Amino acid sequence: MPRTKFQTLTEQMFYILLCLKNEYYGMDILDRVPAMTNGRVNVGSGTLYNLLEQFLEEGFIYETKVEGRRRSYIIAPKGEEMLDKEVERLKAQLADYNTFSGREEA
Repeated sequence: MPRTKFQTLTEQMFYILLCLKNEYYGMDILDRVPAMTNGRVNVGSGTLYNLLEQFLEEGFIYETKVEGRRRSYIIAPKGEEMLDKEVERLKAQLADYNTFSGREEA
């Protein structure tokens, strides 16, 4: 059964939306995501611009400025909801891990 689009977020999706809590140009996001994750997560330009287009279509982000080819974006309320939903999903996974691994909650 195929995965429903945006039912969950990949790491790249998560960090792009998190990054867009502030207004950024696309190229800024390419630098910002690795900085946010100490280099653990990188986003390629093809992936970034594909996701930005999909996020725009879904209403997760707004385009705020267009200066030639430079476009800036910010998260929309629907994107905030998706980000919050993903955080709750990750917290539930961590709780399950802690319960079934015998470890204390982190």
